[in-house]
Amino acid sequence: MFSIEINSLSKSYGSFTAVDGIDLKVESGKIFGFLGPNGAGKTTTMKMLTTLIPPSSGTMNILGIDGTKSPLEIRKKIGVVLQQPSYEPTLSVEKSLEKYGMMWNVEKKIRKNRVEELLVAFDLVDIRKKKNDDLSIGQRRRVQVAREFMHDMELLFLDEPTVGLDPSARRSLLDFIKSKVKDGLTIFFTTHILEEAEYLCDDIAIINKGKIIAVDTPDELKNKFGRQKTIKIHVGTQQNISSLLSNIENCTIEHDSGVVITIHSGQSEQVLQDVLKILASNHIPVEDLSVVPTSLEEIFLSVVKNSNESNNSPGQ
Repeated sequence: MFSIEINSLSKSYGSFTAVDGIDLKVESGKIFGFLGPNGAGKTTTMKMLTTLIPPSSGTMNILGIDGTKSPLEIRKKIGVVLQQPSYEPTLSVEKSLEKYGMMWNVEKKIRKNRVEELLVAFDLVDIRKKKNDDLSIGQRRRVQVAREFMHDMELLFLDEPTVGLDPSARRSLLDFIKSKVKDGLTIFFTTHILEEAEYLCDDIAIINKGKIIAVDTPDELKNKFGRQKTIKIHVGTQQNISSLLSNIENCTIEHDSGVVITIHSGQSEQVLQDVLKILASNHIPVEDLSVVPTSLEEIFLSVVKNSNESNNSPGQ
């Protein structure tokens, strides 16, 4: 079962196409990561899916509801946390949560219990009486995300929810999100922090210049695009190592003119053997060596770069 199904979805502003005919399916009860560089079309897509703006063309089915015909029905079943700050300056933290529950007609007893639960979950207990205007940016963001959980929903859209959070608060938020998905919630999640996507998401789509350029699980994206590995070699002496290694094929080599060699290769085992032979024959001692698999961030950068080069090639 899919919580989101979109076909040939597009959004144009005059001659500019922000989202260009994308197809996407988001499985229910999963966390779906939606990644892309600035200006790629992420926020425009999210605004269409949350019925804040209408598409120029295409279809979207949200929780079994036609998004263009019944936007109000969709809004009753979803939660949305946008990237822009949103808070009530004169209200205290607990009153903000209480007010949000009242807006959604949450029963009083349930409302009070949820306020207490969220104050604890988002580490807001010590500042519960503070006005939002007196909070730090990170504290306001935690309140903004926490209040969305005051009401029942089937699908939650989170646009850069950890902006302004310190590492501890970020991890607590991600773990809380994971716990809610176990209860059946579906989450559509955007972030610029690739470690978050790798830690949190079941599936990931990468969008660039309004087009979807890759969709898969984090592991499968690594299998498809992550054959390249990074080799780091710490040598015990400073020499003109770059010239010694210049004839090795199937790799790129960076040498900081100090004692660290960084090698990127899709054939890491063979390349490593060749490098070690050359170092040994030139009596260059190796102090330390590591081989690191390609990270999701490196894959993201590579996929986007290849997409840009394809779009800029002759005939495109």
